[in-house]
Amino acid sequence: MTTPVVVMGVSGSGKSTVGRALAQRLAVDFIDADDLHPPANVAKMKAGHPLDDTDRWPWLDDVGRRLAEPGGGVVACSALKRAYRDRLRAAAPTTWFLHLSGSRELIGRRQADRTGHFMPTGLLASQFDDLEPLAADEPGLTLDVALDVGEIVSAALEALLTD
Repeated sequence: MTTPVVVMGVSGSGKSTVGRALAQRLAVDFIDADDLHPPANVAKMKAGHPLDDTDRWPWLDDVGRRLAEPGGGVVACSALKRAYRDRLRAAAPTTWFLHLSGSRELIGRRQADRTGHFMPTGLLASQFDDLEPLAADEPGLTLDVALDVGEIVSAALEALLTD
């Protein structure tokens, strides 16, 4: 598989969990884009301040470079806005997106239950405010996070392999 895949969505939607499972099924590398944030971005989010585009562009460029590496791979990355996805596709034009979508209530509960992550639950509203769902002309699939991981991965594989 050489098509790079971005598992996208708001914080707490399950991007890392689904991304790891999908990468395992595809036998490709997995990268969590959160690990690529520079320390200043992490500190800003930990302090409860959302990132702005100036903070995001260098990070997205790094993510795009990783997607463009030979062999494809799966990257968990919020990619909330069309402009961010366009930036990623500028580096890796064949990128396919799996948007994990769900209600604020469900994702909020999931986010509140996780430990050890730098993103505070107070920033979830700003993520939903920024979210621009996949448009019809963007390659990818939107799935409900209420499905279990296996169902999400199976549906994504079927769609990815038929696109």
